[in-house]
Amino acid sequence: MARLRLALCQIDSVVGDLEGNAGRVLSWLGRAEEARCDLAVFPELALTGYPPEDLLLKPGFVRRNLELMEKLASATGECAAVVGFVDASRDLHNAVGFCAGGSLWGSYHKQLLPNYAVFDEQRYFVPGTGATRLYRVGGVSVGMTVCEDAWAAAGPISDQAARGAELVLSCNASPFSAGRLGERRSMLSTRAADASCALAYVNMVGGQDELLFDGGSMVFDANGELVASAEQFVEDMLVVDLEIRPVFRKRLLDPRGRATAAPLEVGDVSANSRSEGEPPVPRRHAAVRQPAAELYEALVLGTRDYVRKNGFADVVIGLSGGVDSSLVAAVAADAVGAAHVHGVSMPSRYSSPGSLADAGDLAERLGIDYRTIAIEQVHSAFEASLAGSFEGLAPGLAEENLQSRARGVILMALSNKFGWIVLTTGNKSELAVGYSTLYGDSAGGFAVLKDVLKTTVYRLCDYRNGVTPDRPPIPPTVLAKPPSAELRPDQRDDQSLPPYDVLDPVLEAYVENDCTASELVSEGVDPAVVNLVVRLVDAAEYKRRQYPPGVRVTGKAFGKDRRVPITNHFR
Repeated sequence: MARLRLALCQIDSVVGDLEGNAGRVLSWLGRAEEARCDLAVFPELALTGYPPEDLLLKPGFVRRNLELMEKLASATGECAAVVGFVDASRDLHNAVGFCAGGSLWGSYHKQLLPNYAVFDEQRYFVPGTGATRLYRVGGVSVGMTVCEDAWAAAGPISDQAARGAELVLSCNASPFSAGRLGERRSMLSTRAADASCALAYVNMVGGQDELLFDGGSMVFDANGELVASAEQFVEDMLVVDLEIRPVFRKRLLDPRGRATAAPLEVGDVSANSRSEGEPPVPRRHAAVRQPAAELYEALVLGTRDYVRKNGFADVVIGLSGGVDSSLVAAVAADAVGAAHVHGVSMPSRYSSPGSLADAGDLAERLGIDYRTIAIEQVHSAFEASLAGSFEGLAPGLAEENLQSRARGVILMALSNKFGWIVLTTGNKSELAVGYSTLYGDSAGGFAVLKDVLKTTVYRLCDYRNGVTPDRPPIPPTVLAKPPSAELRPDQRDDQSLPPYDVLDPVLEAYVENDCTASELVSEGVDPAVVNLVVRLVDAAEYKRRQYPPGVRVTGKAFGKDRRVPITNHFR
């Protein structure tokens, strides 16, 4: 039996920050060296950040990435390192390099390039082909794969195991969505058991535009049992003493793991484990979060990284006293600190006293900066300027939206003056059906709730209040009152839309699961509701294209996931 001390380094790379990312790799590699690890493994494209998109079309970007990869390799000592980078020959490859003893021993090119959902890898890379080399570290034969390679049952993992690998490394930049961690665990367990080899999965962590990477790195033994797991949503180094037992007996009894091809060439890096004779490192298992907790932490990390990585220190939010702006304020305070959050109440003639009181109460509970800027004068000035053009016409949606647009102007003015980024407060339900004002409540830099349905907003508020039950940040009165835009007297959302507990399941089916209207009706949904929702969703595509980016937390978000043409007559 051989023992290998492995470090899975889930780091928060920044796209394009080549020097900074190289420094992060070296820093975490230094920690792995101090822990007397034999091998430190880093995520997919750790050096460039993921996804680098059209930066890959710049020769200077690719060239500098290669130079830094050589520099990283030259800095390795007794602890070998596997690092994601962009390899270039005649074409570009999504690659991982194997570095040890000051040299780059070789690289593996990702073979299965995803080209669905948020992925566009076939736009930039060509797949790797042919048998790849194994590396013997601490007496263990090690293979390497990259992300999508693991999802194919008869893919590179089973091939490398059949050719002699005892441990396969899977380097990933796997985006978060609700429930994805459980799917990964199930798949990886099956892959390890089928291949009869140990499997180490390391995932990137952090936000990149609309994508969020949640970490959650883990190790499985040759029986598919979970050996250790890292935390989600934080940078972490999971150190594991992995015992590699002879698996020939299992492979003889289970044809799935039996060698079917010639063994791969093996590069001998080190014969013995550096931790030989030392007490084993205690195995660590990260707690699995409940769905609401996982989703809330995803929003916090996605918001924090978008704000900080784009050079902002403070955020500003329009506080209406409603549930959406309340949740956004709570997320922002947890993401960047209450001292960096500025809440602005902008009452109009239709703002209720209760909503104004709720906004102030929320700000006090969160400990954020709070100010009131009334919009009545601005609203009246707009109406006076338009009076000649609107003469003889009944007041309606145009007059209502003037209020929202006035608020957007004020928030953007504060943003320009003080350098604060505006966080919009609309949710996925509103965005789906166009229940938002273009250049009004859609104006801003980042949409925290862009992929969160209204019913989920309430669940997240309940969760956040339960985290600090002695002083819940969101006032109970906010959660108790009917949702309203308060742009006309006694307005409620359900006067224009189906109730959210009716609307959201239809949106989930139509938007996220691509059901047709006829399929929804056949499943028993009221035809009138289906026709209304489908018509609203289809008509609002032009609005969504102009909406700010926001955290992707479902399997299909508006943006990269769902690419529907604006000019579209399919019904």
